[in-house]
Amino acid sequence: MAKTSPLEFMRQVRAETAKVVWPSRKETIMTGVMVLIMATLLGLFFLGVDSVFDALVRFLLSLAQ
Repeated sequence: MAKTSPLEFMRQVRAETAKVVWPSRKETIMTGVMVLIMATLLGLFFLGVDSVFDALVRFLLSLAQ
């Protein structure tokens, strides 16, 4: 593989960066809101699952006494 000079490397980086399609402000905000909603829903789901398992383990431990 041919070695690239630092100057040529920077030119290539600039050319590749120019090809990137950056999201709009609206798209970024909507994505952030969706992430918050999904994180909240998953947090509530796992809270429920954890509570069920906690109750089950406590019940099983109470039978052992």
